[in-house]
Amino acid sequence: MFLSVFDLFKIGIGPSSSHTMGPMVAAERFLREIAEGEWPRPAGAAVSRLSVSLHGSLAFTGVGHATDRAVILGLQGLTPASVDPDTADEVLHKIRQEKRLSPPGHPGYRFDPETDLVFDRKVTLPGHTNGMAFSAFDADDRLLLRRIYYSVGGGFVVSEEEVQTLKERESPAVDRSVPYPFANAREMLDMAAQSGLSITQMKRANELVYRSEAELDAGLDRIWEAMNACIDRGLRQEGVMPGGLKVRRRARQLHEKLQEEWRNNRPNPLAANDWLSVYAMAVNEENAAGGRVVTAPTNGAAGVVPAVLRYWQKFHVDANRKGIRDFLLTAAAVGGIIKHNASISGAEVGCQGEVGSASAMAAAGLAAVLGGTPEQVENAAEIALEHHLGMTCDPVAGLVQVPCIERNALGAVKAVTAASLAVKGDGKHFVSLDAAVETMRQTGLDMNERYKETSLGGLAVNVVEC
Repeated sequence: MFLSVFDLFKIGIGPSSSHTMGPMVAAERFLREIAEGEWPRPAGAAVSRLSVSLHGSLAFTGVGHATDRAVILGLQGLTPASVDPDTADEVLHKIRQEKRLSPPGHPGYRFDPETDLVFDRKVTLPGHTNGMAFSAFDADDRLLLRRIYYSVGGGFVVSEEEVQTLKERESPAVDRSVPYPFANAREMLDMAAQSGLSITQMKRANELVYRSEAELDAGLDRIWEAMNACIDRGLRQEGVMPGGLKVRRRARQLHEKLQEEWRNNRPNPLAANDWLSVYAMAVNEENAAGGRVVTAPTNGAAGVVPAVLRYWQKFHVDANRKGIRDFLLTAAAVGGIIKHNASISGAEVGCQGEVGSASAMAAAGLAAVLGGTPEQVENAAEIALEHHLGMTCDPVAGLVQVPCIERNALGAVKAVTAASLAVKGDGKHFVSLDAAVETMRQTGLDMNERYKETSLGGLAVNVVEC
């Protein structure tokens, strides 16, 4: 099984990888289908108007997760990596005024967001709860092309046909083109034992099949630079986050207090936890505001991995650039196992699949750079994931703010605790990472839909909106 580190860590925008980045990718993919796809084209017919319907979780929490904005920007030809968060409002305003899309390389299409973008809360598409139907019409409003896509978490998008292919497989496909194609944690540990390599070294060897060492390292450095910049920006900003809940940013104020303690050498037994929390909150406040973030493995859980990495830099004197790369590679190895065998989508398995997965990834990465053996790294990931099992995804008002921001802070704290416990042991433990991943999958299947990013249960209905 091979899932690249750059599949798990993608630079994009907030507030949601599944509800913002995924729909934007799907929209861009539909544009390519219009221009390049092999579909029946009636003689003399040309695409004149586009429409989109959003289903399932995308319909219920799409407004709070900026799905409508993402679809429109995607149909304008913008991608999560290319869109400028600071100018997006101007682009959207122009489209709403002109009721027209003008993506590069296309003739331009009629599109009125008021009527051509529908939140269909009655129909859930069969492939996944995050379903989207894109349609193209000619000048006489005759349907020319219709495509269904699913945003399956972490910015990943699959077509209706691809979903069916995946369902028809008896087990997930294993990529044998890489030297260490581990599909689960047991195989990962067995391959490490047989090769004498660390998890980091095996993951690096797999990546080098597809890119040079210089390209890999440069890419990893870009990921960390984007994460670090997101933390720094979040620590500078203040004010009320968008969306109507009137939730105020807290990271800057908390950071100033911690800096004062640090400068004055004031004792603080909880210093590490406090710094972890403020770093994670800074990222997720940026995410909630639609800023530039890195999926890790999703936007809703984007603060955990950067927070643990920044904590390691601040509190461990041996932290260096090589260690950052090793951390990210190890975290991606664990994230790939979780996605391959369960899910990283809150709409599919609840927040255990988002913050739980992020915490497991961060714990594994930290254990690796602390000198942990493969068994200790696997143990760290298992501890972190196990203690997120059953966590629901219940964002208040459909916004990635409450409880998401603080939940990332606690996920980071759990990750560091899990890594510390694991590296102080011998790697032997009762519950395996594979068992925890399978439990998460089964729990997600059993979880009521109200608790899977629909904002129909949990805190979403028990907190009075102000």
